[in-house]
Amino acid sequence: MENKKNILVPADVPKNNQALFIKNYNAITRETGRLFLFSCDHKIEHLNNDFYGPAINLQALHPEHLFRIATNGDVGAMATHLGLLARYGNHYQNCNYIIKLNGTTHLADPHMHDPFSALLCSVDDVVTFKNNSGLSIAGIGITIYLGNEYESEHLSQAAHAINHAHSQGLVTIAWIYFRGKSITQENDPHLIAGAAGIAVSLGADFVKVKPPLGNAITKSAQALKIASAAAGNTKLICSGGEKVDIPTYLEELYCQIHVGDSAGTATGRNIFQLPLPESIALTHAISAIVYKNADYKSALSLYHEMLARKG
Repeated sequence: MENKKNILVPADVPKNNQALFIKNYNAITRETGRLFLFSCDHKIEHLNNDFYGPAINLQALHPEHLFRIATNGDVGAMATHLGLLARYGNHYQNCNYIIKLNGTTHLADPHMHDPFSALLCSVDDVVTFKNNSGLSIAGIGITIYLGNEYESEHLSQAAHAINHAHSQGLVTIAWIYFRGKSITQENDPHLIAGAAGIAVSLGADFVKVKPPLGNAITKSAQALKIASAAAGNTKLICSGGEKVDIPTYLEELYCQIHVGDSAGTATGRNIFQLPLPESIALTHAISAIVYKNADYKSALSLYHEMLARKG
């Protein structure tokens, strides 16, 4: 785990914005080099699928549930689109935010044509919004789809956005997934390692990937170790994926960090599909693993203790 004295400031961050970059980086990593990102870009990416259903608490249907978790829980930063933050940000200022620059829905049939995730806003839009709103916007995120006909366009817009964001002292996070008719196994360990190598080549500070396939938690984490090495000094974090039981989720996270050498997590559904008290308690358990080096059993105990106090 690193501290504020040895943060890597990318060379494309100008000297006059290096202190701001360090401030933003420290804010979301708690001076550990790790990141707990509360991912909340699902309203565009997955429409209503993640917010309403038999196994989903009804509180998740309302967008404000996300902000209540982020500001009352213990997260490094909440990632969302600029428009959603514009609607709720004035009432939820006690949080660090990452603005997702692009997004697309899951509706298009992948067998008909490859997906393209165009920019919804620019880095300049983010900087203007940050200055006008006074919100703590620490960085930007951008999705890249590899292995399809629009790959070069995704790479180009990401490269320009990362460089521009750095020039403004913002931290950058690349969401990298494999999408397209040519992709048969998007969780292949070697592809995940390739995505990590692309992220460092684009200059991203963090890269969010899906964890590689494994027939057990430790096997998946061992495969992840290769991707973490391929990322170089770009920090790799794993997506939380679909909802699983809390003990399994916490054990997976712990192994991803301590076996797979990852630097944290970007989790959404496993948190916001729960009722508010459980969501908040889980953020504290996650934060304990990511920022305080707690083991997953201690984190699970913390989760249950917090719920017992609420009861």
